[in-house]
Amino acid sequence: MATDRAALMLQLVPYLIGKGEVSLAEAADEFDVSPEQMRGMVEKLTVIGLPGDRGYWQMSNDLFDIDWDLLDERDLIVITNAVGLERAPKLTAREAAALLAGLQLARSIPGVGDTELFSGLLRKLARGASSAPAEVILAPEPVDTARDRVADALRRGVALSFTYKAPDAAPTTRTVDPVKVHIASGQWYLQGWCHLREAMRTFHLDRVSDLELTDIPIAHAGEPAPEWFEPTDDDVIARVRFPASVAPLLGDYLERATLETSADMTTATMRVADELSLRRLAAKRGGVVEVLEPSAARRAVAEWAEAGLAQYR
Repeated sequence: MATDRAALMLQLVPYLIGKGEVSLAEAADEFDVSPEQMRGMVEKLTVIGLPGDRGYWQMSNDLFDIDWDLLDERDLIVITNAVGLERAPKLTAREAAALLAGLQLARSIPGVGDTELFSGLLRKLARGASSAPAEVILAPEPVDTARDRVADALRRGVALSFTYKAPDAAPTTRTVDPVKVHIASGQWYLQGWCHLREAMRTFHLDRVSDLELTDIPIAHAGEPAPEWFEPTDDDVIARVRFPASVAPLLGDYLERATLETSADMTTATMRVADELSLRRLAAKRGGVVEVLEPSAARRAVAEWAEAGLAQYR
């Protein structure tokens, strides 16, 4: 159909420009057409371009053009004149650098970033900037080694063994069938089937140590996975206090909380999988939200505030 052909042509131009030089056979295979059909599409490009002021083309450089000698003699496609696309808005160097940083962060997610797709996107972003993007360096994190080993376990299809230390709790040895790694609010988490709890669990990677691969084949990866931070037996009970007028600003934090209001002050009791995340809640409403329990979260909030204050000294 004409709409299908138009869609192919719209995809063909940026593909050819990105390739620079590509064989007729490779392009045909990429677009799932025959080499003869691909040749016809490329030849039709030479009658497509930007209309002039009166609706027709006036100059030869208003049309796409190709290297006809390479096409006829060597079956190679090279666009020698690409109209219009060079006039498209380009990313600034800062915008490209920001996107490059985001892609590099995504590449660190096991099973996601180790693909050619990300490498291709990084190259295209670098080329599409108005000037060379600033060199982006992501500082290594303490959990980098853990993420690498999770990725290795997923590739080999084996369970992981590690020591897990939750705040105010004794360390436990866990054997886990890894399912995926997730980042939320700057914190990395591992989700997998815990052999100790015999259920899916979410683990804060900062609390994982002595992580090793086992020779136990992954057997529970297909088990239903709960939503991230869905209440589990490992959750802790937290209590926070704040002016009643602030409640609408706390959003999802209070979705499953029990609220008690007295003298315009509200106390919320809630289950949290990661009690240290409460410091982010307190920081967003600095001086308004007070963490009451658990003690580890209360200490973490105080230490975070003191560290921030020290920056001003």
